Amino acid sequence: MSFDQIVIRGLTLSCHIGVPEEERQEAQQLRAHLLLEVDEFPTQDCIEGTVDYKAVSDGVRALAAKGERKLIETLAQDIASEILANYPVRKVRVELEKFILPETDWVGVIIERKRN
Repeated sequence: MSFDQIVIRGLTLSCHIGVPEEERQEAQQLRAHLLLEVDEFPTQDCIEGTVDYKAVSDGVRALAAKGERKLIETLAQDIASEILANYPVRKVRVELEKFILPETDWVGVIIERKRN
């Protein structure tokens, strides 16, 4: 069986995140990279047979903006769960980049989750 992939690269997220309370005071910009594995792309040229990447992007942005989190690990898991629950995706890879440490480009996490 073959699998096809949809990639969303460099999605900007705004969220209140960080272990110290003062870090969560102001919204921070994170960058997300998503890899969505689907059964196969449609043979017809219509959106109904595939995953609407705009809807996924909008949903992930809304999820990130909702509430506060201490860990980017938690946000990554929330994003993976949201995508698997709401879209016909077999497997999702979530990469998050956070721009917080001086003298680094970014710190981040990578997770992969599959549909049960």
